[in-house]
Amino acid sequence: MVHHLSRQDARRLAVSAQALTADRLPDLMAVARRLTVLQLDPARPVGAPSAQLVAWSRLGSAYDPAELDDALDRLELVDLTGFARPAEDIALFYAEMAAWPGVDAPAWRIAQEGWIAANAECHADILERLRQDGPLPASELPDTCAVPWRSSGWNNNRNVRMLLDLMVERGEIATAGHDGRERLWDLASRIYPDLPAVPPDEADRTLRERRLQALGIARARAAKAPTEPNDVGDVGEEAVVDGVRGTWRVDPTLLDQPFTGRTAILSPLDRLLIDRKRMVELFEFDYQLEMFKPAAKRRWGYWAMPVLYADRLVGKVDATADVGSGVLRVDAVHQDEPFDTAMAGEVQQEIEDLAQWLELDLKMSEPVGTDA
Repeated sequence: MVHHLSRQDARRLAVSAQALTADRLPDLMAVARRLTVLQLDPARPVGAPSAQLVAWSRLGSAYDPAELDDALDRLELVDLTGFARPAEDIALFYAEMAAWPGVDAPAWRIAQEGWIAANAECHADILERLRQDGPLPASELPDTCAVPWRSSGWNNNRNVRMLLDLMVERGEIATAGHDGRERLWDLASRIYPDLPAVPPDEADRTLRERRLQALGIARARAAKAPTEPNDVGDVGEEAVVDGVRGTWRVDPTLLDQPFTGRTAILSPLDRLLIDRKRMVELFEFDYQLEMFKPAAKRRWGYWAMPVLYADRLVGKVDATADVGSGVLRVDAVHQDEPFDTAMAGEVQQEIEDLAQWLELDLKMSEPVGTDA
């Protein structure tokens, strides 16, 4: 069957799947399992990195940021290529790691395999050093590469860094925490859970099913993402959305469920909107992360945080933290649609809760106003 949805139906599926309704999840691990991944991006313009903002937006101000570090230290969550995943999910990647570079690998992958082989001595040196002394930062690992990494970009001659990344893909090493801003590395056997590898086809389908459960509604095929994929293949059931071209896949367990929305301030990297094409199609929301734009060309701010009101994205909060002064500065609250009194009050309260959670004094250029 094909489900026929309004845009509001589709938005509510997405919001419910992302645990952004009035029914909050109980703890961080419940958030991680519902969302499947927490992106460990280090940027913290508002005083907390994206993964912490994602957890706060689901759990509220009772959430203690130390819980994420504790979960990583206890290996309840595991960092795989910059995403914290529930440890039990890592077994879904074992078969792919073991088969690297994979069947019918593209030429650039074959070239990477050849580069590792050409630097077999360096590869062995790093494994042995980690075996003896790990975890260690990249700066303490030997660069004995016979053939340097060649690139037209900033990775040129960054031999150890590139070799470490490829060793993660091969399942040989894993992230083992951080020392300040420097990532630590260790043997994967000390980090990943001792679980049997899931067969490749089963693992691929399970990952797509989990992704659809986390998104609620997604395209079967989507533009390739450099991070976590946005497409789900043939899992779920087919749907069409009024006013949007093409077909979608939906998680049928979320259909026809009661919906009680709330107000939330979201990280720019939040999974609800990281697929910008899906965001525009379903939420009709105009947004770009502007941190890489010159200041004069920004419309909303360096790290403007989208505002969710029930099932609509209605604005952006331009805020930055001055941790040294203990201040969260809000320079503007941009309204994509006019805020009535109730909306303005809830957005103001959410901003105040954010400042309280960050343990910063709130300084606003002006309170959230109304256009009604």
